[in-house]
Amino acid sequence: MAGTQPARSPRQAGLPRHWRLILGALLLAAAVAGPFLFYPVFLMKALCFALFACAFNLLIGYVGLLSFGHAAFMGTASYITAYTVKAWGFEPLVGILAGTAVAAVLGTGFGWLAIRRQGIYFAMVTLALAQMVYFVALQAKFTGGEDGIQAVPRGRLLGLVDLGDPLAMYYFVLVVFLIGYALVYRTIHSPFGQVLKAIRENEPRAISLGYRTDRYKLLAFILSATLAGLAGSTKSLVFQLASLTDVQWQMSGEVVLMTLLGGLGTVFGPVVGAFIDVGMENYLAQYGSWVTVIQGVIFVVCVLTFRRGVVGEIIHLAQRVTAGRTEAPPPAAVAQTAPGE
Repeated sequence: MAGTQPARSPRQAGLPRHWRLILGALLLAAAVAGPFLFYPVFLMKALCFALFACAFNLLIGYVGLLSFGHAAFMGTASYITAYTVKAWGFEPLVGILAGTAVAAVLGTGFGWLAIRRQGIYFAMVTLALAQMVYFVALQAKFTGGEDGIQAVPRGRLLGLVDLGDPLAMYYFVLVVFLIGYALVYRTIHSPFGQVLKAIRENEPRAISLGYRTDRYKLLAFILSATLAGLAGSTKSLVFQLASLTDVQWQMSGEVVLMTLLGGLGTVFGPVVGAFIDVGMENYLAQYGSWVTVIQGVIFVVCVLTFRRGVVGEIIHLAQRVTAGRTEAPPPAAVAQTAPGE
């Protein structure tokens, strides 16, 4: 029919590009102004967990692999960074790079073993390997056992910026998060990311097309582990502490909740989920032992209300609105098909 336009598919629908750019600019401005409005340590913790959740979401949301052992990478990197900075006296950037590198090596070994299994078996293998790391962290001398590594000096970045200043430390954490987030975003929207999505949707078909899926899954696992290590390394400097909390299996479960709450398989969803989770921990602390009960109720309500996660539901709503506008015939088309013409 003359004057009509083909409707876009749900995958093509959504916020226009200029709206996405405006939203991104507003969020960046809010992040820059954040420490003047909120407690900087709260924001730094949220950013570290947001990066951790983005790393986890890269694996489960775009490859379809559920890992219950991601705390191993975050916790190991945290210990390595803390020990490198405190015991050997290296500057913070070297400590972060060392922790991230060890997490990448650990992720290579874990991934090589875990990707041989699928589904719940993959999850159980990662959990078992993570528990081994936990017991090593508990027994090793350099980790400090149950006391952890305390009083980790933040030092001076490149010998110039004093990270002991909360404001300087916040902007350093923000830059680290933006680098990690940009890497995840670029990976998802690259040809490599498209292959990962194909593996998630139908791995046998991807194999039939000639893709060596095990290699792609291993590379995705290593990248996810590396970014989780980057988050753990940064977190150890923020709190000047590396402890068993970051290696326990509960941390792996918490990042699953963050991802589901924000929106599984969305780029920005894990960030929102991490801020919601950390915000509840921070602002509900006054309720003492009731915090876990209140958090549980909130999680249940959010999961039942937002089936796709908070960001997932917003995207779905935007897609429906955009699809409805494109499917509606323009006035010219209606006039052309009016009776009597």
